[in-house]
Amino acid sequence: MLYVSASQAKQGLAAVLDNCAREPVVIRRHERDVAVVMSMQEYERLTRLNVAEFQRFCDAVGASARDAGLTEQKLAQLLADD
Repeated sequence: MLYVSASQAKQGLAAVLDNCAREPVVIRRHERDVAVVMSMQEYERLTRLNVAEFQRFCDAVGASARDAGLTEQKLAQLLADD
């Protein structure tokens, strides 16, 4: 991973964009990491990965609730405004 200061990133945006096609570029300000610039392809890959992981989590929670006896009717009763 490449690290650049915020002022370097500002002055050399074209170079940052060129570099992020190969690897993420971390932008630092006052010796702290504040941002990451990555390729669109890498961003889309990470987004798809997060969605797939969330779906697996939801499926596991749903299976656990079903195994514990939760039905659509019971869920509707729990969520109903009484």
